[in-house]
Amino acid sequence: MKKYSKLVIAAIVALIFIGTFVFLWQKSQPQSVVYNEFVPTMSEIKKTTIVTGKIEPRNEVNVKPQISGIITAILKEAGNYVSAGEVIAKVKVIPDMSQLSSAESRVRLAAINLSQARIDFTREENLFNQKLVSADEFDKVKQALKQAREEKAAADDALAVVRDGISKSNAKASSTLIRSTISGIILDIPVKVGNSVILSNTFNDGTTIASVANMNDLIFRGNIDETEVGQLVPSMPMKITIGALQNLSFDASLEYISPKAVESNGANQFEIKAAVRVLKGSKIRSGYSANAEIVLASADNVLTVPESAIEFSGDSTFVYLVKGEGKTKTYERKQVKTGLSDGVNIEIKSGLTIKDKVRGPQIVADTKDEEN
Repeated sequence: MKKYSKLVIAAIVALIFIGTFVFLWQKSQPQSVVYNEFVPTMSEIKKTTIVTGKIEPRNEVNVKPQISGIITAILKEAGNYVSAGEVIAKVKVIPDMSQLSSAESRVRLAAINLSQARIDFTREENLFNQKLVSADEFDKVKQALKQAREEKAAADDALAVVRDGISKSNAKASSTLIRSTISGIILDIPVKVGNSVILSNTFNDGTTIASVANMNDLIFRGNIDETEVGQLVPSMPMKITIGALQNLSFDASLEYISPKAVESNGANQFEIKAAVRVLKGSKIRSGYSANAEIVLASADNVLTVPESAIEFSGDSTFVYLVKGEGKTKTYERKQVKTGLSDGVNIEIKSGLTIKDKVRGPQIVADTKDEEN
């Protein structure tokens, strides 16, 4: 029994040894090299670039107050459509004390002058009726009374504007009512009821009550690398794809190419703007991220081969023509003149015909697999 077990173990060891030897021998055998082969075709070549950017309204207006004060009411909200002149918010005036004091002093002085003008007019009128003064002198006193009345009315209006932000003579144009300056969609209202607001002056830009824009007039704004900007020209067509709206694309026309580069991540880039033709019913929001596809160059109905079949050597380009079939197959190196490339296929201007066959990248296969 022990003798039988020894024989079995010896047989197993022998099989393992033989199997290992056969495996290593097969691995050491040379592998045959197989190449892809391509036939030139007539097709269209387009060299395109993708520019990342965003969609925004051409004109976005910040509505600011004409007076300083406190927001007492907000009548609209972001997303609402407003017409030019429509009220967005109301402001309660907080008068400047020095201006208020000056306005009140002006009113008091105007009242004194008006009272004296009335006395002078009454006295002059009695003398005129008694034919003791000339008509010319009487007219001058009458004119002085009119001017005093006008000055009193102007002083009252000025006081009302400083104190209340509104006067009787311009109630419809009250500066306490914040009105939209254009027709469009309200993009943002960054203030709340109770917030203090200030008017624009030499020292600050003033508080923005609302941002309003015409969302039917949109532009694409992005940056393009300096290596490609030289191929752009105004009115060049573009295809805009919005990241949030993958099923929709829009046509655009290049309008602006910045004359000055800006540095971004160590590279020089130029800003571009394009007018976007929006389809009716498209709900595009300001600030959407978007990609613009621009065709930099194109060639129609030209002879092309995969760029992987081209051998680049200095300024020259070569292909390997397939000669013969089967075991007699050979490859002949031939110089060609190339043209436009889209990164996958490349234009062949001369050196090839549509009847030729060219060698592509190699495929390594086992000898056994090739025989099977």
